[in-house]
Amino acid sequence: MKLALFDLDHTLLNTDSDHSWGEFLVNEGLVDPVHHRQMNDQFYEDYKAGQLDPIAYNEFVFQFLTRHDNAYLTELHQLFMQKVIRPQMRPQGFAAIEHHKALGHEIVGITATSDFITAPIFREFGITNIIATNAEVVEGAYTGKVAGLPCYQQGKLLRLDQWLDGRQVNESWAYSDSINDRFLLEYATHAIAVNPDDRLEKLSQEKGWEVQDWSI
Repeated sequence: MKLALFDLDHTLLNTDSDHSWGEFLVNEGLVDPVHHRQMNDQFYEDYKAGQLDPIAYNEFVFQFLTRHDNAYLTELHQLFMQKVIRPQMRPQGFAAIEHHKALGHEIVGITATSDFITAPIFREFGITNIIATNAEVVEGAYTGKVAGLPCYQQGKLLRLDQWLDGRQVNESWAYSDSINDRFLLEYATHAIAVNPDDRLEKLSQEKGWEVQDWSI
C-alpha cells in the first residue's frame, strides 16, 4: 500500500473546523455567547500550545449534540458547510488529493477533530477513509462522550494502526500544519508541512521536510 495522509484544520482548510463550529453556534444564537466563546477560545489556545485535553474539549463540543436530534444536526451542519467551510476549502488541497488519487495511492483524512464535524468536510474533498475522534452514539443518539481513543498527537498513530489492521504500508506521505502532528509526520516516508506553525516550521528545517504554502 502507498498511503497519503491529510490533516484537515489549517491544512486542507484555511481555518480550524472545530473552533469555527463553536463560533458558528454563537453567531447563530444557539448557545450562550459569552460562556461558549470563552471555553471555545481557551481550548483552541491549548491546542495551539500542544497542551489540549482532547477528552475535555470534545465533551465540551459534544454537549450541543446531545440536545438535538440527528435530522436537525444534519441540517445545521449543512448550513455550517455553506456559510463557513466551503469558502475556506483550499484549492491546493483538492489538487494534492487528486494527485495522489491519480497515482493510485490510498487516501486517508486524519484529524483530532470529531467525526461529526469533519466527516462531511472530508467527503466534500473526495476523501472517504476518515480517522477522527469519534463521538459516542447509543441507540442513535449522541451521549456527549468520546468513543475510544482520541485521534490526537500520538493517538493519531495508534488510530492509524487500528485502521490499517495489519496491512503493510510501503511508502507514505503526510500533510499537516501543526506541531501536534509531528508524530504523524515522523512516521511518514515523505513529510510535508503545509503553512506550518512556528514550531513545526523550525522542526521542518531541522529535519529537512518539505514546506508548502497552500494559503488562499
